[in-house]
Order: sequence, then C-alpha cells, then structure tokens
Amino acid sequence: MSFHAFVDCHSHVCPSGDDGAPNVATGAWLCREAAKRGTTVLFATPHVWPELPLTPEREARVRAAFDELRPQAGLELLLGFELTPHPRLLDEDMSRYELGGSGRVLMEVPFTGRLELLHALAEHAEAAGLAPVIAHPERTEAVTGDRRVAYELAERGWALQVNASSLLGQHGRASEEIGWELLEQGVAAAVASDGHRPTRPPYLDEAWKRVRARLGDERARPLFDGSALGLTAAEAA
Repeated sequence: MSFHAFVDCHSHVCPSGDDGAPNVATGAWLCREAAKRGTTVLFATPHVWPELPLTPEREARVRAAFDELRPQAGLELLLGFELTPHPRLLDEDMSRYELGGSGRVLMEVPFTGRLELLHALAEHAEAAGLAPVIAHPERTEAVTGDRRVAYELAERGWALQVNASSLLGQHGRASEEIGWELLEQGVAAAVASDGHRPTRPPYLDEAWKRVRARLGDERARPLFDGSALGLTAAEAA
C-alpha cells in the first residue's frame, strides 16, 4: 500500500537569515520537490538562535517571506520556529513560536553542553499550555554520550523528533544507530526532515520506506503522518 500524506514538522524552507533557504525561489523549489515525494503538510521552522533572535524586525521579514512563499509551495505550508534554548526565551510568550496553531512548540537539544536550559524552556512552554517537541536528540553530544538522556526527555512527556537524514546515515554512525533505537523502542514520536537547502532537502520518502520495512506499516505510519503529534494531513490516496 502506498502512502503519500507525510506531515513534516521541521524544515528551514522559509528564508529567515539562518542557514536554511536563502531566498523564496529556493524555498518554493524545496517545497514543491517535497510535495512530489509525498509531503502534504510542511512546517517552516526558522531557527531562533542566541545569536539570531526573533527581533520584531526579523519576524516581520520572516512573515513577509512566508506569505510570499506559501502560495508557491504546492503543499500546505505552516509557520513555526525552532528554538535553541537561551535564558531570554524564558521571559517570552511561547505562543509566538507555536507550530502553526498546533499547540506544539519545536525546540532543539543543544548540540553541546548541559540540558538545564532545555528543561527550563520545555517547562516554560508547558506552563503556557504548549507541548514541547524536541528536535533531533540523536545528533547531540548529550545523547550520543549517554543515550539514556533521550529516554529521560521522553519520560517527561516531551515528544522526540528524529531526523530522516539521521536514519539514512547522513550525520554519522552514532546518530544513525541512536535514531533507529529511539524508533524501535517506541521512544520517538515523529520523523521529520530538518531540510535546509538543495544539498540537504526536506524529503521523507526514503526514510519512510526504510522505517516501514523495518518496523511495519502500523508502527511506521504515525511517525510520518502527524498523528503522534496531534497534527493532521490529507487522506492518502
């Protein structure tokens, strides 16, 4: 049975001044290529880094680019943000960063260092009534050093999102092994692309084939169709 209704909760297709799509034309091409490969709902999630905060001026530029990109995308494009934990975010209204009205907010495990700020930010989001989605834990120093850290994050009730590119071995052996373990053990809630640019596109189809072959359709589908995150996609043909 074919499946063509992927929901991708993490991508950088909207130009924002980060390391994602550099312009609307590139972002539109990435979206249309993702649509050809089965993605029906794609969240554009520009980075909010300590060195690249979402100032009012930057937010206005991002939203203008998104408004230009959306009608060219060839799929349902929604806007959110990917937060790198930082103390100043703990004083902000988390609804500003919500994933397209989903009641979720995407934040990444810091690639290096301790996790206290991540814990505080996730708790801050929960206090605002938003459910944290934890991006690509399998790629981070904390988890590759001790994979029990990922299990502890999930035990707090936070949804873990594994990158499709990790499952395909594009971020090294350790990330690949941990990504698959989190899926096989039922610890991860979603697979997303974290697509950035033409050399790192927002595709899910190859990862879907491999996950389905390894876990079976029943276990694989919720990882790709948004249901595990309370998101929805159009019915598969």
